[in-house]
Amino acid sequence: MFLDLFKETLWSLSGNKVRSGLTILGIVIGIASVIALVAIGQGAQNSIAKNIEAIGSNLIMVNPGAQRVGGVSQGGGSAQSLTIEDADAIKNEIENVKSVAPAITKRSQITARSNNTNTQIIGTTADYLIVRSVTIDSGSFFSDQQMKTSAKVAVIGPTTRDDLFGLDADPVGQTIRINKMDFQIIGMTVAKGGSGFNNQDDIVYIPLTTARHYLSGNEYLNNIGIAATDQDSMAIVQQQISDLLLARHKISDPANADFNIMNQNDILATATSITGTFTILLSSIAGISLLVGGIGIMNMMLTTVTERTREIGLRKAVGIRKIYINLQFLAEAVVLTFLGGFIGIILGWITSLTVTHFISTLTTSISLSSILLAFGVSAGVGIIFGFYPARRAANLSPIEALRYE
Repeated sequence: MFLDLFKETLWSLSGNKVRSGLTILGIVIGIASVIALVAIGQGAQNSIAKNIEAIGSNLIMVNPGAQRVGGVSQGGGSAQSLTIEDADAIKNEIENVKSVAPAITKRSQITARSNNTNTQIIGTTADYLIVRSVTIDSGSFFSDQQMKTSAKVAVIGPTTRDDLFGLDADPVGQTIRINKMDFQIIGMTVAKGGSGFNNQDDIVYIPLTTARHYLSGNEYLNNIGIAATDQDSMAIVQQQISDLLLARHKISDPANADFNIMNQNDILATATSITGTFTILLSSIAGISLLVGGIGIMNMMLTTVTERTREIGLRKAVGIRKIYINLQFLAEAVVLTFLGGFIGIILGWITSLTVTHFISTLTTSISLSSILLAFGVSAGVGIIFGFYPARRAANLSPIEALRYE
C-alpha cells in the first residue's frame, strides 16, 4: 500500500511540474531564510563572545559614572571621579586581585612619514598586559623606569602598523607623531581581532604618566581594569571594590555613586542576550515566509482536489477506503514540504557560507538543532496545511463526485 501511495504521489506531483515547483519555492525560501539567519545570529553571538573573552581574563571594569550637578545626573560616564590613588587602593586593599591597570584613553590622529591614521591611544601601566591578556609580538612593553620618567615611547597594534608602515613591516625603532610630539616605537602586540572602534589591534599604548602629562592634562582616569584571581572570586571582588570606592569618594548612598562596575560575565551575558533576541526576531520574520509557503500548499492541494473530483469519486465507488484517500492527499502535501525543506537547508547552508566568505570578521555557525528544527517545521507545515484538503477529498460523496463536471 505504501509503495503504491508513494508512486501515486510522485505521479500526481509530476503531472504539473510548474505548479509543484512554485509551491515548493515558498517552502525553500522560508527554510533557507531561517537556516541562514539562525546561522548568522549564532555566528555573531560566538564572535562577540570571543571578542569579549579576548579583552581579558576574569576582568572587572570600573568606569566613571554620571556627573551630578545640583543633584541632577548629567549622563553616564561624564564624571571625572577615578584617580590613580583609587587604582592603588584597589591593588593594595582588595584581596583576590591579581593585577590592576589604570588607563587614560583618547582617539587621536597619528602620523608616520607620509602616512596617518586615526586610532585609539591608551595610557596605562605594565599590568595592562596581564589584565587585558595582551601579548608582545616584537620588541617590548614600556618599563617602570620609562613610566617614572614619562618617556615618549609607544607600543602599537598590528593594524596600526599596517596603516602607518605597511604589511609585515618592522615598526620597532620607528618614530610616530602624536599631538605634534615624537614617540619612539619599542614594541608591537600580537593580533587579537575586532573591527571598527572595537578593533583591539588598532591601538597605541603609551606610559600612563606620559598620557597624563601630554594628552589629558589632569589626574583623572577613563577606566580601571582589574583581573581577579579566578572566576569564583569575581562577584566578591566586585562588591569589595564598590564598597572601597564609595568610602574613598565619601558617598553614603550607592545609588549616587560616581562610578559603575561591570565584570566580564555581565558584559558577556548582556551581549549574548541582545544577539539572541535579534536572532529570534529575524528568524520570526523569516518564519512568515514559511507561513506563506504553507498557505500556498493548501491552495495547491485544494485546487488539486477540485481538479480530481471525478477521480476521487471513481476511487470511492470501487471501494477505496476513506483513510487511503486521506493519506494520498496528505502524502502529496508532506512530500512537497520535505522537498522544499531539503532544498531550503542546502540553500541556507550555502548562504551562510557565502556570508562568512565575504564578511571575514563573522563566522556563521550552523547547528544540528537548527537543521532538525527546519525539518520539523517543514513536516509540520505539510501536515497542518495538507490536512484540510485531504479531509475534504476523503469526505466527498461518490455520487456527487462522479456527477462533477
